[in-house]
Amino acid sequence: MPFTATVLTMFPEAFPGPLGVSLIGTAWREKGLWSLDLVDIRAFSEDRRGFLDDTPAGGGPGQVLKADVVARALDSVEGSSRPLLYMSARGRPLTQARVKEWAKADGITVLCGRFEGVDQRVLDARGFEEVSVGDAVLAGGEAAAMLVIEACVRLIPGVLGQADSLSTESFEDGLLEHPQYTRPRTFEGLEIPEVLLSGDHRKMAAWRQQQREQTTRERRPDLWATHLANKPAESSAKSKLKGAKARGE
Repeated sequence: MPFTATVLTMFPEAFPGPLGVSLIGTAWREKGLWSLDLVDIRAFSEDRRGFLDDTPAGGGPGQVLKADVVARALDSVEGSSRPLLYMSARGRPLTQARVKEWAKADGITVLCGRFEGVDQRVLDARGFEEVSVGDAVLAGGEAAAMLVIEACVRLIPGVLGQADSLSTESFEDGLLEHPQYTRPRTFEGLEIPEVLLSGDHRKMAAWRQQQREQTTRERRPDLWATHLANKPAESSAKSKLKGAKARGE
C-alpha cells in the first residue's frame, strides 16, 4: 500500500496545488508511491441548509466548526490508526524529527480548520495532534496541510532522485544547510568560493561544515544551543566506542 495522505477540508478544490507538480507530483500520478484522498467536510452536515459551524460557546467573534460534523467526516476515512493531525497556530511546532516519524506510517490524516477553529472536544476525543507550521495565522489549514504532506512524501524511498541528498539538509543533524552554488563561475561580480573548485573533497567537506555551523549560529541560535548541548554526549559516546574497540569488545 502506498503512503496515503487523507485531507479533511471544506475546500477540496484547493488540492493538489504544489503537491501535483515536479517530483512529488510524478511520484503520485505516475509512480504510485503515494496517494491523496480528499474528504469534503461539507458533505457531512446534517443541517438542511448545509451549515457545519456555529457561534462560539461563551460568546465571541466568528464561527467554530462543529464536533459532530468533523467526527462524521473522520469516521468515513479508512486507516484510522494513522497519525491524526490538526493544523493549528497554537499547535506544537512542525519539526523534521516529527515529519520523519509520520513518514514511517502508512499515511497521515490531516484536518484543515477554518473560521475560529474546531470544537476542542473532537480534537481531544479522537486524539488529534495539533501542529503549527510557524508563528503566523492563516485563513485556513489547507496551505499548512500541503506543507506537512510534502515534507512527509519527499522522504518516501523513490520520490526524490538521490536519497543521499537528504543527509546534509537543514535540520537532519540539528544544523542548517550550507549555501549552494553552480555555473556560471562569476555572477554580477560574485565568485563561487574557490574551495568548491579545488577538487579537494576533504577541504570542501570542512568548508561546508563550517558554513553550516556559522549559518545556524547566526540565524537559529536556538538550534545552535541545542547542537552545542548535544556535542558532549556525542563525544562521550564516541570515546566509549573507541575504548571498547581497543579492548576488543
